[in-house]
Order: sequence, then C-alpha cells, then structure tokens
Amino acid sequence: MLLPHLAGVVVERVEQEDAGVRIWASARASSAACPACGNCSARVHSRYDRTVADVAVAGRPVVLWLRVRRFFCTHQDCSVRTFAEQVEGLTMRHARRSLPLRGMLESIGLALAGRAGARLANRLGLRAGRDTLLRLVRAVPDPPVEAVTVLGVDDFAIRRGQNYATILLDMATHRPVDVLEGREADTLAEWLKKHPEIQVITRDRSGAYAEGASRGAPQAVQCADRWHLWKNLGEAVEKTVLGHRGCLIEPAVDDARGEGDTVADGAAEVSPSPTPVAEPAVSGEAAESGLAARIRQRYAAVQSLRAQGKRIRAVARELDLDRKTARRYFQAGSVEELLSKTASRSSLLDEYKPYLHQRFNDGCANVSLLVREIREQGYGGSAQTVYRYLRPFRSTGKAPESAPRPPKIREVVGWIMRDPDNLPDDDGQRLKAVLARCPELEATRRHVGAFASMIRDLRGDLLPDWMDRVCADDLPALRSFVNGLRQDLAAVTAGLTLTWSNGPTEGAVNRAKYLKRQSFGRAKLDLLRKRILLTT
Repeated sequence: MLLPHLAGVVVERVEQEDAGVRIWASARASSAACPACGNCSARVHSRYDRTVADVAVAGRPVVLWLRVRRFFCTHQDCSVRTFAEQVEGLTMRHARRSLPLRGMLESIGLALAGRAGARLANRLGLRAGRDTLLRLVRAVPDPPVEAVTVLGVDDFAIRRGQNYATILLDMATHRPVDVLEGREADTLAEWLKKHPEIQVITRDRSGAYAEGASRGAPQAVQCADRWHLWKNLGEAVEKTVLGHRGCLIEPAVDDARGEGDTVADGAAEVSPSPTPVAEPAVSGEAAESGLAARIRQRYAAVQSLRAQGKRIRAVARELDLDRKTARRYFQAGSVEELLSKTASRSSLLDEYKPYLHQRFNDGCANVSLLVREIREQGYGGSAQTVYRYLRPFRSTGKAPESAPRPPKIREVVGWIMRDPDNLPDDDGQRLKAVLARCPELEATRRHVGAFASMIRDLRGDLLPDWMDRVCADDLPALRSFVNGLRQDLAAVTAGLTLTWSNGPTEGAVNRAKYLKRQSFGRAKLDLLRKRILLTT
C-alpha cells in the first residue's frame, strides 16, 4: 500500500544509511517470459545482484538491491539461450533507474530542462545531473500523429535572423503535432504529402507556406489568418495617415478681416484649410538645416549605394552606420516618410510648453526659475533644452500663443481602426474634426469600417466589391494592400468566410518561445522539439 510500485518484488530487508535508504528485494514471480519469443520459463540458470535507483522516500534517495534470476529459454526455435528476468513496472534491460524514477525525471526535464531540473530533482531526493535529464528527454519517443483534418502552420525563430523552425498544430485539439526545421516551402510540402487527410490549412500571409501548402496538399483549403489581415490593413492606414499628416493640424483662426468680411451669429470665422500636402513637419530654415538636412543627406547616400546593388550590410559598413539605421533608410519609400517620423517624435518638454509660454508672457524670463517650476510639475529633461526652446522668444520679448497639440499619427490610426461605438467621446470628436478636414482619411475610415464588418460577420463574399471601392479612391497605401489581397485571394476569402483562425498556432509559438528562453536560447532543435511536443 505504501510502495505500490514494489508489488512485484518481495522486500527482504530495509536499511537506512547516510547516503539514503537501501532496500533488499527479489522478484515475486516463479517464472519469466523470454524477451525474444515470449515463452514462459521456470528453469533457473543462475542468480546475481542488481542495483537500481528508485524514487525517493521522505526526500531521501532509495537504492534497490535486487536478487535477479537468469532463466533458460525452453523454446527450441528461439535464438536466445538464457535471459534475465524483469519486474513489470519496475525494471527494464540495462537500466540503472526504475521506471517510476525515470518517468519522474523525464517529467522534470520536460518542464524545466537541464540546470533548473537538476536542482529540483536533487531537492526532491532524485539524484540526476543536467546532462542526464536532457538525455532522458531526447530518448522519449514522439507522440503518435493522429488523423489531422485542420492544420495550423506558423514559424518561430530558434536564433533570430539565422535559424527558424515551423510548428504544426492540430486545430481540433490545439496540440502540436510536429516541429520542422526551417520555414521553406519544400519542407512543409514533404510533410503534407504524408497526410492526405488534411482538409483545411490555416496560416499567415507567408508566401513560402502558401506555396508549400499548394504543392503538398492541393486538396486542402488554405485559410489566411484574420488577425494578420487586420494588421496589414492597419499598416496601410498608418501610411495613409502619414501621407496626410498636414490635415492633423487644426487651422488657425484669421482675426484680420476686411470690410467685406462678415461673422454669422457672432461666431469666429475659421479660415479654410488648404489642401493638405505631404510636406515634412519642420518649419524654418534652422530646422531644415539641422536634423532634417542630415536625414536628407543620409537618405540620398544610402539610396545611391542601393542603386549600385549594395546590400544593407555593405551600406552600413561604408557609411559607418548601425545596421538597424541603415535598414531603416534602405527600406524607406521616400525621405518624407523619414522626416515625418522624426517630426512626430514627442519631446519631454511638450506638455510643459503652454505653461512656459504663459510664464514668459507674464514677464518671467529667468530660465533657472522656470526649470525649477516645471520640474516640480514632473519635468525630467535638462535645463539646456528649456533654454534652447525659449531663446527665440527672448529677442521678441513675447512667446506665441500655444496652439493645441495635434494628435499623433498612431493616435489617429488607433481612432480609425477602433469600433466607433467603443471610442471615447473626446477622441471621437477629435477624429471627426480630422476627417472633416481630409476627405481621404474620411474614405479610409469608411473602408476600414466595411472591412471590420466583413471580419466580424464572416462575409468573405463581399470582398471583391470592397476591393473595387478601394481602388476607385485615390489611396495608394490601401490600393497596395488590395493588390496583396488579390495575390492570395482564395486564402483571404476563406479567412473571411470560415470560422477557423490561426490564433491557437500563435499561442503555441509563444509557448515555444517560452520553452526556448528557459534554456537561455541554447537548446538545439531536437531538444526543443521534444519539449514542444511532449510538454502538456
């Protein structure tokens, strides 16, 4: 009752030692089955002692000292002459650990891997080193792959930018069925050919997976993930807002009126906003000669080297740039895109500028005093930043009236992408003002709402009409998004029609990344694959 795994042996003696507990035992059965032919034999050839490490008792290591018999095989046609008996559920050939102990160590290794698993095992009285745990995990057989009708496919990085792997998920059970090395179309196609029962494949917008699924499982319906479609649409909306960022600034009120000007009902007449143009949000020759000029020069140098056929590494090395900086300039569509991102950067001083304007106009030109005052309000920047900002005002003796801060590009993108019913009233009013000044953004908001309805209601049949309406408007970024949809139209239509989503596969990828971080990113694919497939 206390040690059920020892039911197959007769315990003869138990001794407590400094190193743990030692148990002397012998097999209870009178005969044993031959491992080669299965014939039972009771004819004893000889006896010998065998030591087997067992599960701990009260946190103390246990060693079994087994008296084992060797039997003759009485079957005439069997090639085995003698064999050693095994206790069912306790021992196996050539094993120095009992089966229960091996199962515990395998579970610890799958959950915690090497070093952490070894520390826990030793704490529990299960002596094992990190290499032993990893070796046991690698020896665990793969779980059988049952019939999969709906398969999820996604990739994850083993070493970012160098090595990748593909995880395959059974969408019905949300269990990983296999992990493939690489993320190429050939690898996926070969695996799919062995599983002709697959009917639906959910995936992201990757071209390699689309090609592999077409070649390996032509009978299956490919289903593009809706989250990735929404993400791609958000990127197109951000580019659209970026191109019309001039519309985000509220127009100034014109107080200088001629004799023919009239004001209706005492309301201030607002000057009509000019047609927004995609100019960099920098003003003055000083701004253009500073950061903006450096951005233009660097962009021209990078694009010149790109035109010569040089890659990002070579460009970064020749211009002495960080590789990430070189990639940003290398992949930028235009210099205006870089300038707008620079101009839209927030400053630590932004929220304190109205206070500085008011205090400066009240007659306080002492920069040190102003710095102390705004630091009491939470300012964490330097005094030199405040001095540089107020220096142009010292020549005129007056600071201009603080204009309301225009919304950031990402704020406007978030307003456009959100459900209008869930948008706060203040944000909704600001969005209406922006859309009233820019018909292009108004059309963008209308298209986004229609696409969101297709996703929510699973109306993929409305996609062709939606794409035609988008192409009818002057929205280059959304038109490019539509062109990408046309290249993968069947999968996109299925993604907007079927209920399947690649979300569970994304969750399995996050879990695989967690397992990888447990090994400090040093686990090889074979070990990581075992942990992904066998960890419940």
